[in-house]
Amino acid sequence: MDPDTRPVWITGARGLIGHHLARLASEPFPGRRIVPITRAEVELTDARALEARFEADPPGLVFHCAAMSRSPACQENPPLARAVNVGVTRHLAHLCANATLVFFSTDLVFDGTRGSYREDDPPRPLMVYGETKADAEAVVLQNPRHLVIRTSINAGRSPSGDRGFDEEMLNAWRTGKTLRLFADEFRTPIAAAETARAVLELARFGATGVVHVAGGQRLSRWEIGSLLAARYPDLHPKLERTSLRDFQGGPRPADVTLDCRKAESILGRPMPRFSDWVASNHSG
Repeated sequence: MDPDTRPVWITGARGLIGHHLARLASEPFPGRRIVPITRAEVELTDARALEARFEADPPGLVFHCAAMSRSPACQENPPLARAVNVGVTRHLAHLCANATLVFFSTDLVFDGTRGSYREDDPPRPLMVYGETKADAEAVVLQNPRHLVIRTSINAGRSPSGDRGFDEEMLNAWRTGKTLRLFADEFRTPIAAAETARAVLELARFGATGVVHVAGGQRLSRWEIGSLLAARYPDLHPKLERTSLRDFQGGPRPADVTLDCRKAESILGRPMPRFSDWVASNHSG
């Protein structure tokens, strides 16, 4: 079979991971046209507009990064979160019947009761955001050629300057705010550029099903903030150590760390440690 030469789409190309995918995609897919899709170009919730763009320039590979990804916003407006995260994904999956769809999901599909989640662990989300992502995963996985990437919180430079979790922290310190960070809520943070590189390789290798792509280090919110505070003393960072036990808001999973051995086996290398990235290359 001749190699696929159809365009490569990247939705959410102005977001954090989408931006890095668009920046890096030409190397693993030489000779294929990289098409960054932004909201200004195509409103993905407009089914007719999406279909028209797809018919005019049918891709062979779609990295679907666009999402309603702020958990509080999803909690406040579940119908909108479902329309964006599930409805759009369902429509894209239908359009990609003869193409490959790479869907970005989240560690928040899990309930956080034990951590080190593997790809075959059943999703049990506690929040609306995780619920919509888990439902979208099920839609995508109906096609055996598609790929679901579960990742954790991502750091790095974004076009808007506020999409990486590290950008949010640094921006808060610049305005003199004190960050209250949980010492008993654990994630596997990763730089978005590293996520993009790994996912591009997985797609090039033809990976399908579910693959976890996250950092190689289990860190609490407090530990993450402490690493960044040490890296940026000039911002006079202010931190307050807190506990989930004292949190008065909605449910939060305590430990949604991801086991990434499947990705490491395919890629032939360990997933990067977040502390190493902060120390040596905190530039996005």
